[in-house]
Amino acid sequence: QVQLVESGGGLVQAGGSLRLSCAASERTFNNNAMGWFRQAPGKEREFVATISWNSGSTYYADSVKGRFTISRDNAKNTVFLQMNSLKPEDTAVYYCAAGRYSSKWSGYDSWGQGTQVTVSS
Repeated sequence: QVQLVESGGGLVQAGGSLRLSCAASERTFNNNAMGWFRQAPGKEREFVATISWNSGSTYYADSVKGRFTISRDNAKNTVFLQMNSLKPEDTAVYYCAAGRYSSKWSGYDSWGQGTQVTVSS
């Protein structure tokens, strides 16, 4: 399994931006699609975005489309989530994951520990 470590979370006002990073431990990162998921208190983990191994394909949840951008740097074993125009409902713990190109959490077999994003109104 790929070891993943997220960073970049924090507290931001509504309308602001944050950039999350997820660093992977192994070069096999390059063979995996990467995804971002989030989980708010009392809610199920939900899909945010995914990117194919070569950045050729991306897919977003409707709730973040046009505001969030997923990207990756295979030379640095890192995937990013640029989050703009943040809303209070974006508040959650954000997780990155490695696995298949999928919007379902079951498609991923390696997960990070999560990073908290809090958006104040």
